[in-house]
Amino acid sequence: MSKKESYEAKTEELLLPITDAHGFELVDVEYVKEGSNWYLRAYIDKPGGITIDDCELVSRALSDLLDKEDYISDAYILEVSSPGLLRPIKKEKDFKRNLEKEVEIRTFKMIDKRKEFVGTLTGFDKDTVTILEDGEERVFNKTEIALIRPYVEF
Repeated sequence: MSKKESYEAKTEELLLPITDAHGFELVDVEYVKEGSNWYLRAYIDKPGGITIDDCELVSRALSDLLDKEDYISDAYILEVSSPGLLRPIKKEKDFKRNLEKEVEIRTFKMIDKRKEFVGTLTGFDKDTVTILEDGEERVFNKTEIALIRPYVEF
């Protein structure tokens, strides 16, 4: 397990009791470097949406635990936020939540001369994602997918 994966897993472990106690869903945790800064980000949600006060509550509780546990060697910035309307679909629970809904898929490489697809999510397993696009079933290997998220037409 890489340092990044280890930090994310340990942070999830610390966060779950906090989010569960307040009726929030822990959507994702990521440890990423942007420019010269490291960021530890936690994404939380609840029915009706997350407020700034919810983020502050979780951030304060997590910050205290992070100070106590002190397992991240780098300096980092802690962020707790809502995953937003267009949050990526990553985990099994995300796929289940989006079954029979419109999704947008972006692929790493061109497939049939394009990299963007929109269709109804009709199935998934550990290796593939299936959508119904313009009446045709289209199956993607997960390794081909750069991003999959709910489709929202603006």
